[in-house]
Amino acid sequence: MSQTPDRSDHFLSQRLQLQTIEWGDPGGHPLVLVHGGRDQKRSWDWVARRLADRYRVIAYDLRGHGDSDRTNDGSYTIMDHVLDLAALIAHLDVGQISLLGHSLGGNIAVRYCGLFPEKVARLVAIEGLGPSPKMLAERAALPITGQLRSWVEERQKRAGRAPRRLQDLAEAKARMRAAFPKLSDAQIHHLSLTGIRDNPDGSARWAYDPSGMGFIPGGDLSPEEMHQIWSAITCPALLVYGQDSWASDPSRDGRLAHFQTADVEVIEGAGHWVHHDQFDLFMRRLEPFLAAGV
Repeated sequence: MSQTPDRSDHFLSQRLQLQTIEWGDPGGHPLVLVHGGRDQKRSWDWVARRLADRYRVIAYDLRGHGDSDRTNDGSYTIMDHVLDLAALIAHLDVGQISLLGHSLGGNIAVRYCGLFPEKVARLVAIEGLGPSPKMLAERAALPITGQLRSWVEERQKRAGRAPRRLQDLAEAKARMRAAFPKLSDAQIHHLSLTGIRDNPDGSARWAYDPSGMGFIPGGDLSPEEMHQIWSAITCPALLVYGQDSWASDPSRDGRLAHFQTADVEVIEGAGHWVHHDQFDLFMRRLEPFLAAGV
């Protein structure tokens, strides 16, 4: 993709500087895009360019990702990310916004929307409700001592982990192709090019903090508390899932019942990266949903 964003900026959250990019009319209805884990803001380029004639589209790098600051201790909880999203929206200083998030970014957007429902006009979460009820039940059945011990050991291991060294862009593309076989060559090229940073010796590295861990056993909200957040969302919500994804469909596992007004859209032929795997099908559902709220 040759087109670049129209503007770039930054904002501060909890003493971290986080980077943003924008497309479209600065006076248009704001649409904030929240990427997933080990991803970065430029992965939204296709979506943003399609919508830039109708919205002020803002994407940002989560803390520990892309060009945003890393934390000193390698800790990145979901609620830390919610704090950052709240800081961004305060920085924008606008009226209501619309939110679109993928995976971790969807979870962040959903939580923000439940905490500040008056600030959001439309919510779209691509596989953003977190682990399924089945996965949560299986996790809860494990002794907390074992869970915490594994967490401590993994944190210690990650603390000294250096970013993966990539010989060049070609190696990055090969690794991404192996991980995401559904993506086109153009997508692989763009996501690899914008998702790596150069090292002084001419090699490259992925643009995220390898020490980051978001899940702390017993340290996040309980399922019942998440249900309260979901039920506090007052705007229309669209929950998007890939037909071929590992993620659980909330219309079948009971989670949809906790929303006041939400629909589930399952996109045929898509995996977890729905907006990349089936871009046209995704946009065909996204565009009218967003337009109905402006």
